[in-house]
Parts: sequence; structure tokens; C-alpha cells
Amino acid sequence: MRILIIILGISAVIAIAGFLTFYFSTDNLKQFGAAPSGKRLERILQSPHYNGTEFVNQHGGGLNFTASSFMTMFKEYFFGKDRTPKIEIPVNKPTGDDFAESIDSSLVFTWMGHSTVLLEMDGMRILTDPVWSERSSPSSIYGPKRFHEIPIALDDLPHLDAVIISHDHYDHLDMKTVVKLSQTGTIFITTLGVGAHLEEWGIDSSQIIELDWWEGYPLSDQFKLVCTPAQHFSGRGGLSGRNKTFWSTWVITGPEHRVFFCGDTGEIPEFEEIGEKFGPFDLTLMKIGAYGDLWPDIHLRPEQAVRLHHKLRGEVFLPIHWGTFDLAMHDWKEPIIDLLKIAQNEDLTLVTPIPGQRINIDSLPPIHQWWLGEKV
Repeated sequence: MRILIIILGISAVIAIAGFLTFYFSTDNLKQFGAAPSGKRLERILQSPHYNGTEFVNQHGGGLNFTASSFMTMFKEYFFGKDRTPKIEIPVNKPTGDDFAESIDSSLVFTWMGHSTVLLEMDGMRILTDPVWSERSSPSSIYGPKRFHEIPIALDDLPHLDAVIISHDHYDHLDMKTVVKLSQTGTIFITTLGVGAHLEEWGIDSSQIIELDWWEGYPLSDQFKLVCTPAQHFSGRGGLSGRNKTFWSTWVITGPEHRVFFCGDTGEIPEFEEIGEKFGPFDLTLMKIGAYGDLWPDIHLRPEQAVRLHHKLRGEVFLPIHWGTFDLAMHDWKEPIIDLLKIAQNEDLTLVTPIPGQRINIDSLPPIHQWWLGEKV
């Protein structure tokens, strides 16, 4: 008991120091973004998924915190599993020459880590949930620190036709990254309300497209992005508040290929409807990490991700949302190990690249278990 009291005391001191450091930084305060207002709020009020106060899930879902569960989580945090790598994660570092080839009728993808994927598809280049900062946090001092190097500098990325932002959590919406990307003139396709954050950070409204579920935005006559249902929550702290902006999954359709990006979600029946309306998908980007017993309905476990991949009528399965940040109580490599076990007993075409590895869907590499230290 005495040890627990000491740990709690030390944690309180660290928390207070972090709090003071954070709040005396103007840049950190800006990370909170802004609450939707004006025309953005007017549009939100018309959404059938907004109850007049906040966005709501269609099938429940939320955080199951109690005093007992909080103490369990606290003990797991300090005395739990191996949540950070003991190995140096290998990283491939593409250059400008790697992106020089034609992508008019191909599907090439590069997992940059976590939920960030560069899609080169049917002549378009799309980037999902870009996070280039060292920490998934409003602070540069505190918060989950990335496990591996960033594969490519933002300045070295090829021209982007669009950036998808699934929702406003820090591990999916990184202020410094999107501000830098906005300087290239790219557009940001996101969910209702998230544009308020982007405008607060100086991004021009002409570069922001907000969508509700089942709404789409055409990048060309034959290329379209569709906002589709998810089960999650939102909020960055500060005045922007909890669930004032929306969350979603995404369908990306071109003349030759179709991709599904799951963003952050739990398991919901709408995945079957998405598969029926837009499938089959050549590639699904499916989250497998950061799950926990305290939030069972808003993050997918590997077995759920595989089940939904099949409902989507997916072909190639790319696991995302793992291996970059410590965001849950499980072992950092547990999601991919469990996924591989499932794949051995399922009809599943699985690809497990190292961060920065550029892959053509017509030439999938063999699975190397780099998370176990196996050489690639």
C-alpha cells in the first residue's frame, strides 16, 4: 500500500509539472483547435447523427471507466506488459525517385506508421490521417512517443491530391503536420466539425471539405471519396469539447481500384452495408491495435478487424493503428502476433510491411516477422 501511495504521489507531481508546462505554452494551447460555429455549426445541427448537443453513435459504445477499473488500468500502466519495443524497428526510407513512376492504373501503398498510409491509386495520391510529430499529444514533452523513425520528410512527399482525416484525436489529426501540408495547396477531406480546428490553425476554408456519413466528394469524374459510418468518439480537450466533431470510416473509389480506410472504430453492422454498396475492395486498411477492456466498443481487436474485412468483401488486408505509439495496456506487438495466428486459419491475404515500405498490390512481399527481430 505504501508503494502505491508513493507511486500516486510521484505521478501527481509529474502530472502537475506537465500541466503547468503545457498551459504556459501558447503553441500547445493552439493544439486544442476550436469548436464549430457559424455555418459549420448550422450544418452540424442538420445532421441526423447530432442530438442537438453532441454527435452520438448509432449502437452505443463509449468508455467504461469506474473507480475499480481505473485502478486496474493504473496498475497495468506501471506494472503491465511490454508496451514499448525492445528492438529497433526497421524503417524503409523512400526518396523522390521512388515516386517518379506512373500510377495511372496501379495501386501502390506505403504505411508510414500508425494510421498514416500514402495511397497511389489510379493516378491520384491520397494520404490518410497524417501524423509526423514525435508525440501523439498536444505537448512536445509529454504523451505517447513514436517507436520508430519517420520514413520520409514531409517536404519529400510527392504531390498529394487529397488528405483524409477520419476524426480529431491527436494520433489521427496532427496540427503541425496538416499546417505544413496545407502549404502545398492540397485539400483536406474530413468529417463534420473538424474543419473548425483546421481554420483555427490558419488553413484556408477553400482547402477544407467536410462530410457526413454516406456523403461523397469527387476528386475527378471517376475518382470519389465517401464518408462512411464508424463507432467512436471525438475531442481534443480545451473549449472544443467532447463529441462536438464527427468520426467516420472512408471509401476510396477509382476507375480501377477500391480501398477502404477504417480510421478509428468499433464493430458495427454497417460494415456489411458498406461492402454491399462499394465492395469488393482491393485493399482494406484495418486498425488492429490500441484496444482494451475499458473501451471494447470503440476500437477493433484483430479478430474483429478480420471479420469486418470479410464483410467488406476485402481482398488484401493491411493492418494499421499499431506499432507506432503506446496507446493501450497490451503488449506493443500483441495485435500483429494475434493477427498472424488468425490469418493461419482464415482465408486472408495479409501484408505486414515495415514503415516506409512501398508495395504494389500486384506484387505482395512475403511476410517477415520484423516485430520479432527477423531481418527483412
